Amino acid sequence: MSNSVALTGKERTFSEDDIIVSKTDLKGRITYANKVFLDIADYTEKEVLGQPHNIIRHPEMPRSIFKLMWQTLEAGQEIFAYVINRTKHGDHYWVYAHVTPSFGRDGKIIGYHSNRRVPDRHVLDDHVKPLYRKLLDEEARPASRKDGLISAERMIADLLAENGVAYDEFIATLGRELEPA
Repeated sequence: MSNSVALTGKERTFSEDDIIVSKTDLKGRITYANKVFLDIADYTEKEVLGQPHNIIRHPEMPRSIFKLMWQTLEAGQEIFAYVINRTKHGDHYWVYAHVTPSFGRDGKIIGYHSNRRVPDRHVLDDHVKPLYRKLLDEEARPASRKDGLISAERMIADLLAENGVAYDEFIATLGRELEPA
């Protein structure tokens, strides 16, 4: 399955009452996708089961955010993030994702579980999209993709240090004033 489908520029949305749910194994292959996931992404269950979750990856999603997400998950922690995804036919949709590791009886990570909701439009338009644009520009600036990723990661680290918060707190407080310490 290819994720080289031409982008349409058309944004899709889903109901605020809906939750997109998927589960993956340790390699990021889809082991479960609910009906909301399948409907918005235009896939059938047969098409997605066993496929890499990145079949819905949109090229305008910064690699640096995905790297931060994977580092957090592999450390056994949950993460919240705004994500832009691509449908099978090239449309896109934004989500506010809550991704958690799933643990086996022995306490080891056996996979990942993601719930996605409709994002706060104000936060998305006023904060997330401009930030992601800067990160994408930084990722593309150096000649080397690796150097671009490192540079964008540094931008994120600097932004968090500037605000004196961890990533989760930064995401949770976008669009609101932080309480003084």
